Amino acid sequence: MRKARQSSIERLEKYLVKVILEKGADQNQPFSMRLLLGFLKCLSVVFAAVVSVRYFLYKTGFLRRYPLGIQVISIGNVTAGGTGKTPVTEMFARALAAKGRKVAVLSRGYRRKEAPWWQRIFRDVILPPLVVSNGKRVLLDSAIGGDEPYMLASNLPGVAVVVDRDRVKAGRYAIKRLGCDTIILDDGFQYQRLKHSVEVVLVDSTNPFGNGNMLPRGILREPVRHLKRADIIFLTKCRGDVSGVVEEVRRYNKSAPIVQCRHAPKSLKDVWSREEYPLTWLDGKTTCTLSGIASPKGFENSLRHMGAKVVWCERYADHHRYDPSEILYALNRTADMGADALVTTEKDAVRFPRFETTPVKCLYLRIAIEMLSGAEHVDGIIDRIRFRK
Repeated sequence: MRKARQSSIERLEKYLVKVILEKGADQNQPFSMRLLLGFLKCLSVVFAAVVSVRYFLYKTGFLRRYPLGIQVISIGNVTAGGTGKTPVTEMFARALAAKGRKVAVLSRGYRRKEAPWWQRIFRDVILPPLVVSNGKRVLLDSAIGGDEPYMLASNLPGVAVVVDRDRVKAGRYAIKRLGCDTIILDDGFQYQRLKHSVEVVLVDSTNPFGNGNMLPRGILREPVRHLKRADIIFLTKCRGDVSGVVEEVRRYNKSAPIVQCRHAPKSLKDVWSREEYPLTWLDGKTTCTLSGIASPKGFENSLRHMGAKVVWCERYADHHRYDPSEILYALNRTADMGADALVTTEKDAVRFPRFETTPVKCLYLRIAIEMLSGAEHVDGIIDRIRFRK
């Protein structure tokens, strides 16, 4: 019964995301849905007011921003999910570590397993942050540390990954206990309590600001005009001409350098053995997909662009925590359809339970940032941070 309730909630979540994601997607909806959307609109007005007041209090100094005394690079966005922060975070961390900086990535660890709220009231104050990686080895799995922190820890040897709701506490811990001299704040644009040295903001070029409404009626986490705080802006998922998006962004920030980039497939890996396959392996292959991410269409289409015939797609809500039966069902369905492999995303793969044997290959697609223009601006920021204490 509990699974059924969770499944129903996820189906409603996916439906609402589909309705609010883009302009015009809410047209011709039944009366009950229009009523719900009207209620969400009222909530978004309240949310917008709260966000504006909160930012005003930080700006005027009524609420304090805490400096750490070292470089803090914030990577975030003005919208909810789907812009591709994790690969950009990985790129900055890798580049700064290569320049000799001792880097720590700070994350909230969204949707990780946590104690009930009444147990966390005192634990969050007393207990130290969770160290997913100390820069030498990975210490926690994705369930405890969170999906993105575990991914970053696995892909970034030499970089510490620390998780805590209180990123000020996490930053101080990284400095004092792990010897870090550079902090990357993952999903940090809204986290004003910690003072930022560099503000990196990502904008999805395929759907920059959704329908223009704040959460929960739209996908905006804060007003678009707050883009003016950005020191550098990444336009992600760029394909073809994005001059219209550039023009729209320039309405809110006239001076920040703009980097155009895309999330390019890098390789295929077996989910459990980590055996690597070239991307050319997909050409002519029949595949099925399994994903629990914010924007699954982009992932599925990328397989098609590489020559795969995608015959079945199983989608769950973002950050879905998989049950072994769900993975086994997808593997068996893939085998029954005569497909060559079940393909998932790297973010999903870290949530898969262990299987010793499977009826068909299960691979994940490894993604990396590919800069199409503006790479010199990124190099400039890296060099600027490199020589600062």
